[in-house]
Order: sequence, then structure tokens, then C-alpha cells
Amino acid sequence: MGELKNWFDEKFYRQLAGQLHRQYSRFNREIFIAGALDGLEALSLTERLRRTTTLMAEQLPSDFVRALDILAPLAPLYEGTFKGMCFPDFVGMYGRGHFDRSLDALKYFTRYSSSEFAVREFFKLDFQRTLDAALEWSCDENRHVRRLASEGSRPRLPWSFQLHTLVQDPSPVRPVLDNLKSDTEIYVRKSVANHLNDISRDNPEIMLDWISEWDHAIPETSWISRHASRSLLKKCHPRAFALFGFTADPSLDVSPLRLSRTSLSLGEGQNMSFTVTSTGTVPQKLAIDYTVHYVKKSGKRAPKVFKLKELVLAAGATENVAKSQTFENFTTRTHYAGRHDVDILINGKVFGTGNFELRVST
Repeated sequence: MGELKNWFDEKFYRQLAGQLHRQYSRFNREIFIAGALDGLEALSLTERLRRTTTLMAEQLPSDFVRALDILAPLAPLYEGTFKGMCFPDFVGMYGRGHFDRSLDALKYFTRYSSSEFAVREFFKLDFQRTLDAALEWSCDENRHVRRLASEGSRPRLPWSFQLHTLVQDPSPVRPVLDNLKSDTEIYVRKSVANHLNDISRDNPEIMLDWISEWDHAIPETSWISRHASRSLLKKCHPRAFALFGFTADPSLDVSPLRLSRTSLSLGEGQNMSFTVTSTGTVPQKLAIDYTVHYVKKSGKRAPKVFKLKELVLAAGATENVAKSQTFENFTTRTHYAGRHDVDILINGKVFGTGNFELRVST
């Protein structure tokens, strides 16, 4: 979340304090700002969000509905920003005793920011009532409300807790996703695809059953299904490959993998290339990938699949494939010295291997 936490900075808190004071004259701007800035630098993005919520609550009326009346006019001022999520967060924290009123508030607030995290508190509180609301939202005319139906009910929403009921059995949420499977808004379709990708992690066959029953002649539905299957395709799931028409057992002649370096240092690049020639008599649909077996701190290796290209290779045709990759540390990966194996993957099968030594200075 890095520098994103700086969305909640001194300027924001002074601005919000003034707005809250104008809505509610008893709101003490100085106390709010002092509390917000105390030790702010050490707080993460989500910690800053939660502190904002609790500081607002300390000075707003204890009557939840009255507090909502004060916050509601401010939400449009933060349209399209993460900062505005303090308003649905307030509902998630303090509105559990006002179930229906809170769900209405989340539907309103999500139009300007997103209620995806806050609504999960109500899934924990009363799963079926919240799911009924999500089903209704999935047919709403507002794209943000429709997205909330999908995003808020994801089994494994990032930055939030899991909805274990749906991790174990995703079937209750299928009507919601069925309503959204051909949504006209890419913003909504991405959420549906990500939701299905969540499901594929725990229940791949169920997810594939669902998208197999959908009409892929509809472009929007086809896009969702393909994007939802990205993790399964990376894992070379046979049924996922078959669903999207990839040749099950391709007839190919693949040249040895050529690596530009047999040894490289962290920060340097590796060039990889090979050729693929069809030995079949009919066109073959191919997904060409490669796997790097990264050395872990323990000395064991962990494979990661990278996508290269997809194509239909005519009978007797040849395709030249090349890729350059720089090996450097970044937020989600630390490299360790040792031999790194590389595999050529075509439709989930290994068609060639190579290796190189990675040097990492200490």
C-alpha cells in the first residue's frame, strides 16, 4: 500500500474537519486534527482509514441515524477516492444495530467511494439478509451499486477478511454473479471476474461449471469467463484449457530454449528465445508460457508461470518466440542466489527446459 497511505495527510484532515464542523457545529476541529496527526507517519493506509472513522465517531452524535445525516452530504465531495471510504467504514463499525438502515447507507455511500469492505461486517452479522440485499443491488441501475454486489461478497477480497461461508461453498452467491455476467460496464465485469477467480482458488470445478453454462457468444460474458480463468490457465488446468479451445495434445517441434546468459547478477536481464513448429495437419490453438523456478530463502524452488502469447498455429507453420526479463527485487519478490530453472510451457505441457545461475550480493 506504500505511498497510498499519504492520501490521508494533514491537508485531508484539515479539510474534513472543516466540512464536519460546518455540518455539525459541535464538532471540534482542533481535537480531531490533533488526534489524526498524532503518530500519523507510522500508520498504514488501512490504519489511517480506521483512525479517521473512530475520530469522527468520538465527536458525532451517539444517535447513529443522526450521525449518518451529518455524513451523507460529505460523501459526494470525495467521489472516486479512497478517502471517502471513511463514511462506509463508519457504517461498518457503528451501524450493526441498525441493519436495514445501514445497508441503505452503504448502498448510498458506495456511489461515491466504495462500501466493499464495510458490507462484509454485515455478511458476518447476518449472511442471508446481506446476500438478499446484494442480489437486489446486482440489478440496480447504478454501476457502483452493481459492483458492490459482486465485490463486497468476494470470498477472498484483498485487504479484508475472508467470508468463510463462501470459501467453503460459493453456491449462494451464484444468482448475484448470474445477474452480472454480461454487465455493460467494464468496472463491474472486472469485479465479477475477480470474484470468480477467488472461487477458482478453492473450488475450481464449481467455477468452471458456472462459466461453462454461460453464453460465450456474448462478448461481455466471454471476457468475464476468460479473465476469471486466468489463475487456472496459469496453473495449466486441463479443463480450463479445453474450455477456451486450446488444443489438448498439440503436435509440435520446439527448438531448445536459448538463454543469453548462463549466469547473471541481480538487476541484469535474461533473454530467452525458441521456435515452435507445427507438425500437425490442422491449425492448433496454443497458449505459450514459461515457468521460472525461483530459489527460495530455504533453498527450495517455487515455480511462477509467465504468459508469453496465444496464437493459432497453422499446419506446418513456425513461430519465433522471444522474451527478455530483468531479475530484480521488488515489493512482492525477493530473489536468492542459486540455479534457476526455466521451462517452456505450451498448453500446460513442458516442451523444453534451461537454467542459469543468479548471483545476489550480500
